[in-house]
Amino acid sequence: MRVAGRINDEDVRAVREAVPIDTVVADYLQLRPAGGGNLKGLCPFHDEKSPSFHVSPGKGLYHCFGCQEGGDTLDFVMRLEHLSFAEAVERLAAQAGITLRYEQGGYGRGSQAGERTRLVEAHREAARYYVEQLDSPEAAPARAFLDERGFGGGVSERFGVGYSPAGWDHAVRFLRGRGFTDRELLLSGIAQEGRRGPIDRFRGRLMWPIRDIAGEVIGFGARRLREDDNGPKYLNTPETPVYRKSQVLYGIDLAKKDIAKGNRAVVVEGYTDVMACHLAGETTAIATCGTSFGEGHIKILRRLLMDNSRSEVVFTFDGDAAGQKAALRAFEDDQKFAAKTWIAVTPDGMDPCDLRLSRGDQAVRDLVEGRTPLFAFALDHIAEGHNLETAEGRSAALEQAAPVVAMIKDPAIRHEYAVRLAGLVGISDHRFVLSRVGQLVHRQHHGRPGSDGSGSPGGPAGRGGRGGRSGPSGRGGPAGGRFAEAGPPVPEGPRAAGPPLHLRSPTHRVERELLKLALQFPALVSPAFDAYGEDEFTAPPYAAVRRTIAEAGGVESGDGDSGYIARVRATAPDDTFRALITELAVEPLRTPRDPDEVYAGEQLVRVRLAAVDRRVLDLDGTALRAESRGAAEEATELRRELWVLQQYGRALRERGAAAL
Repeated sequence: MRVAGRINDEDVRAVREAVPIDTVVADYLQLRPAGGGNLKGLCPFHDEKSPSFHVSPGKGLYHCFGCQEGGDTLDFVMRLEHLSFAEAVERLAAQAGITLRYEQGGYGRGSQAGERTRLVEAHREAARYYVEQLDSPEAAPARAFLDERGFGGGVSERFGVGYSPAGWDHAVRFLRGRGFTDRELLLSGIAQEGRRGPIDRFRGRLMWPIRDIAGEVIGFGARRLREDDNGPKYLNTPETPVYRKSQVLYGIDLAKKDIAKGNRAVVVEGYTDVMACHLAGETTAIATCGTSFGEGHIKILRRLLMDNSRSEVVFTFDGDAAGQKAALRAFEDDQKFAAKTWIAVTPDGMDPCDLRLSRGDQAVRDLVEGRTPLFAFALDHIAEGHNLETAEGRSAALEQAAPVVAMIKDPAIRHEYAVRLAGLVGISDHRFVLSRVGQLVHRQHHGRPGSDGSGSPGGPAGRGGRGGRSGPSGRGGPAGGRFAEAGPPVPEGPRAAGPPLHLRSPTHRVERELLKLALQFPALVSPAFDAYGEDEFTAPPYAAVRRTIAEAGGVESGDGDSGYIARVRATAPDDTFRALITELAVEPLRTPRDPDEVYAGEQLVRVRLAAVDRRVLDLDGTALRAESRGAAEEATELRRELWVLQQYGRALRERGAAAL
């Protein structure tokens, strides 16, 4: 195995500067303004209900105040895509069109790329190859299939649909010619082991490229076309280092912007259904890839939707028994969304693709607009399964349906559905049904130790939420942070020496604010900040940050320097302090207005004045002790120093920043 050379440092800097962090992050989650030029969204690294993930485009940094993950653009891509540093640089360099140089000499070649990068490149080349083959004489059945379903003309090109030749190793030979090894082709899933070496996994099939949310091809879905093909109707890429079907949604790269913009996602069952919906104007349609809709898919949609009560997830299923069963499986996931979930059952057993062919684009749009709340669908389905003409049937239906109603989060909606359930099963006294549902709700909230009814231990915030704790320690202050421990527990990691920061202390709060200014707006506190000593910061972690800024050249060196934050982070003694610096560089300031020299001066004065007051108290006590033991000369000198400090303190109070 060839060892890749180290990427040139100048090229790494160029990649960092060329690809804006908000552009990269927006490929994975919806971002909204957070004030001060920052953006926020739901964290992709842990589950949360309210956004605590902040991005600072100006600094090129991100930080989550829930789970404490933070860093720059490369850190984000490495962490989310499970890439090495070199792979992350190579991926972003490809996006920016930057040719990388390696220290062993020469420019970057494919053979030097990391494993994941190589597998993605193999898929990209394979996708191009399959698209080219769609025009071949052999692919006539594939083109006919597309034409019959209304996907003729340039539609296949829009979705990247292609064709895999029927021979044993056409794609393998093509990709070998592009420099890919047999090991890479087998690992990618494009090839499989044959008697005499790798052979094509997909042969004589219509090919759909499956892309990740950033638009990279990571797998394929292949439909059988020939009668002598004994394989399954649809054959998908197996699990590989880059393709995990439980975390992939077909069409997400095309739909993500409209999902975020329209606060709605439409979940369909197949590749052709996604195509039909997009062509009909339902451009938020996505589908799973050979697996049922599950936890990994929910996480993707929650981040794009910002998962609020105004957003919607619409599941479309065939009206047959299998479709209804799939709809009820989707119902089980409803409580994992804050979004409202709906069901759209296609008429006459037609899927969206058939519906578009039979009745046109408007019928597809009407299908989605005519959706039914998922709870209503589930209750109707339960009622239909019982003989409601008998008391026994009505009782059985109530016992099966009441827990469903009890699951509804909104009390007002729950009450409405309980009344509806009474009418649905034919129980005249709806108060009896309300009482039964109320019992089940109470049991859900209080029946299990440590349960609060929110679906996770520890209170409504859950792990990673924003609910804080209060008590003698003073934790749960407004600024949060790794050392403040605001909110529920976070994963254990290395911590700095010294006491926790009790951010209800005005001193600690103003020290934090000044450090944020020093990192985010160095010109506003320069050059005064560079004259401040470490001992003017009473919280040990903050004193260490002050020392790190000094070691990186001070705030004066950061005026107009785009590499200032990166230099400070690189100077940090360990990952703990590096994370704290990132947090301070991203956290919004505590002022509703844009920061200016007046605001910065106020923070400089407050930190300096607190230090002066502490020194005054210290000197006064020392002078008293000197006087008590008869050391008159020492006491006089201390009193002289004390008088100077008191005058300085008075000037700071009267003249503010002008006295610094």
